[in-house]
Amino acid sequence: MPLLFGIQQAVEGVVWISSGTPWLQAAASFTYLLFSHMLWPFYVPFAVGAIEPPGRRKTVLKGFFLVGVALSLWIASYIFSGPVTATLGACCVVYQNNLPPIPYVLAAYVFVTCFSCLISSHKYIRVLGFALMGALAISLWYYRLGFYSVWCFFSAILSGIIYAHLREGRGLVPAQVREFIKNGRRPKTG
Repeated sequence: MPLLFGIQQAVEGVVWISSGTPWLQAAASFTYLLFSHMLWPFYVPFAVGAIEPPGRRKTVLKGFFLVGVALSLWIASYIFSGPVTATLGACCVVYQNNLPPIPYVLAAYVFVTCFSCLISSHKYIRVLGFALMGALAISLWYYRLGFYSVWCFFSAILSGIIYAHLREGRGLVPAQVREFIKNGRRPKTG
């Protein structure tokens, strides 16, 4: 997820710097919306489900994934059917597309992205879910016009929480990782 968010943020950087080149800005804006609107609704529940041990939570996350796929396809029908434009705001990019501003679309999006994290049995993934919801509230309250841009920026930063999950889950600190690479076996802790 951090890698995908990094790519998404790099694409948004192209949106920023290409304002004098309309075709490049349009292509970058479209690509950005593919990430922000279509990728995350199915990928987040997929990724959370992939690390979940077998059991009830994993089964529930499969349902979240299916809802996310349906939502992504529905959103895709709007993105592919109309123009996508971007204008530069004071501190964000304001994206325009023909997606209807229906509150339950945002609710479904939040449901499959944030709540799938809250279902996880992993502490840091739940923390990520709460942090994403906090970033959502800040983005809606302070940056309504540039909501997509700002919430995705916050989400990219927050995806660093996954590092804490991976670090704790493997029980390795960076020095131990180097030792593992050098010697080919997990060092003894303790």
